[in-house]
Amino acid sequence: MSRFSTLISIIALTTLLFIGLLGYCFWPRSPDLSDFENIGENYDVEILRDTWGVPHIYGKTDSDAAFGLAYAHSEDDFVTIQKTLLTARGELATVFGSSAATSDYLVNQLRVWDVVEAGYDTDLSPETKTIVEAYADGVNLYASLHTGKVLSPNLFPITGKDIVAYSVFQLPLFYGLDAVLTDLITNPQTVNKPSRSTSFNNFDTRFGSQTFSIAPQRTEDGSTFLAVNAHQPWDGATAWYEAHVHSEEGWNMTGGTLPTTPAITLGHNPYLGWSFAVNYPDLVDVYLLEINPDNENQYLFDGQWLDLEHEEVFIKVKLLGCLKLTTSWNVYWSVYGPVIRTEQEAFAIRYAGFGRVDVYEQLYRMNKATSFEEWQTAVKEGPIPNLNLGYADNEGNIYYLYNAMMPIRAEGYDWSGFLPGNTSDTLWTEYLPFEELPQVLNPPSGFVQNANSSPFQTTLGPGNPNPADYSSTMGIETFMTNRALRALELIGEDRSLTFDEFIEIKYDWTYTDASDVARIQEMLGSWSPPPEDDLQKALDLIMDWDLKMDPDSPAPTLMSLTIYFLIENNEHINPSRLVGSEISFEQVLPAFVQAVTYLKETHGGIDIPWGDVNRLIRGDQDLPLAGGADVLHAIYGVLQDDGRFKGFQGDSFIQLVRWSPTGKIESYSIHQYGSATSVENSPHFDDQAPWFANRHLKPVWFDEDEIRANLERAYRPGQE
Repeated sequence: MSRFSTLISIIALTTLLFIGLLGYCFWPRSPDLSDFENIGENYDVEILRDTWGVPHIYGKTDSDAAFGLAYAHSEDDFVTIQKTLLTARGELATVFGSSAATSDYLVNQLRVWDVVEAGYDTDLSPETKTIVEAYADGVNLYASLHTGKVLSPNLFPITGKDIVAYSVFQLPLFYGLDAVLTDLITNPQTVNKPSRSTSFNNFDTRFGSQTFSIAPQRTEDGSTFLAVNAHQPWDGATAWYEAHVHSEEGWNMTGGTLPTTPAITLGHNPYLGWSFAVNYPDLVDVYLLEINPDNENQYLFDGQWLDLEHEEVFIKVKLLGCLKLTTSWNVYWSVYGPVIRTEQEAFAIRYAGFGRVDVYEQLYRMNKATSFEEWQTAVKEGPIPNLNLGYADNEGNIYYLYNAMMPIRAEGYDWSGFLPGNTSDTLWTEYLPFEELPQVLNPPSGFVQNANSSPFQTTLGPGNPNPADYSSTMGIETFMTNRALRALELIGEDRSLTFDEFIEIKYDWTYTDASDVARIQEMLGSWSPPPEDDLQKALDLIMDWDLKMDPDSPAPTLMSLTIYFLIENNEHINPSRLVGSEISFEQVLPAFVQAVTYLKETHGGIDIPWGDVNRLIRGDQDLPLAGGADVLHAIYGVLQDDGRFKGFQGDSFIQLVRWSPTGKIESYSIHQYGSATSVENSPHFDDQAPWFANRHLKPVWFDEDEIRANLERAYRPGQE
């Protein structure tokens, strides 16, 4: 054979091998889940889908019900469930590429799996382990029957530890740990500032939540009311999913839950209910370590050089098809916690709740509580590190808790900024006792509320916590949102509320005279543009505005765009507190002029009704919305290229609950989309959207007879 022929043969063989490799990479492969195809036979459960598609899970045991919940949620949002599981495994980048590598790094940096392995068998009760493992089985069954929808063949089968791992990773994110770590990893120069108020706070009360409870003495007929109204994103891993779980072992809970959560997160059972709202205690501390000049892997602590714990972790990043690049990352740890190293410095982070795996233990016990005492004990002993809680029950009790695993810190340090990382004086190890947290039980006023606001103004009159009782090292917020001020106004004015009036309060869309928006309106009122100019016409609309986010009014459009450009043009402005010392008229005016110009360019005029701009866009639905930022009917949108705001967060799953004087319960709910949260060809992908846009509520069918009277279909998992 000639050299030329040999070369041609080599090239041909190489080409065939390359084509074969590409074929192997791009040919869909399925996980081996044959062992799980019949696992449904181990569980006695029926899924009842009502006419809105909401799943009501009826199991003989609690584990049966958890299995059914996982299967139903997988039917409606399998993609998101898989993303959360890949996140927990630290394998998100294997599917979603380099943009997800930081998430995988954080799973290793926070020692998520070390925590899970250490606590899974010892810190979870046998009952809780049973439900998380049953939940994993439900997801595995769905995956085994729908292998074409599996994102990664290496993900399955999953176990109960995968379910718990995601909770360990996710929980600190609710108080901003991810923002601190990400900034230190990617933009260390942005955190080299003296105060956490400008460096580390990653909250924005525009994107918060709210809850309020009304006692019998405050209602017309002696009923007790509860508003469940947490403002989560409308899509993704923290979007609400409505479900009802029922077993013959006493589990009977309906409300909203999140992907891979084997219980209901907020809502009600026959006896009691609750809702969460984000709070902002100081639960993260950042320490500047003093590195040994002769050994870069040692730091000074109490006069001694200690070795940094070090591990090299390997993260696989998807390139093309099955082609992946393995990258190595260095993970460091100190006595304080994880360490982030930059070229010049090393930072250690300490955060509340590290080492706890029993989040679902807490939620499960809250779900099954039949009295305030049982429920409060579950909260007290649980690991959820932050979040306000609003509560009501069939006995007429109402309750508010500023929930926080509050570190007990040494006085004399500036805990709002970087801390010295060379002394045990700054190494806190204990938390404030539960009994000493701000909380309000059955105040004389007959109501409690919180809207991401100060716990010191929970109600009117006696019963509020005293701020003097709490150290400044705790970082407890003292500001009031418009939503909180408005709730105090509306509830405080009416001592004989009907349930219809309660619903009206929830959907109120007004800014108070004490709000930031009212102050911006006042600022603009001091200006005199040229007469007959479009700016004067726009100013007239603003000055005649009644501060209501009415969809038929053009003034909300002008104000919303003004605030949008004000924030865009001034990086230092905290969107949650727009005025006071943070901004001036000289900053507001250019934003207002820009808003007017923008409206003319994108909409051809300045008198554009708010409902034309504020939209719910979902599938074939494109609907006008009322409400807006920091009003009780909270709607937040992302500005699109066409000049409209596309809603993405705020009011989402809403549930309003009433216990009659006899203890009989009725409740109503709505979801911004529908129960099929990621299944576009389902009729329930967007069937609730028109009701949501028009502020209508649907009944929550809670009794089996009611459910079967409004039944769309009934089936066992895997036999639908």
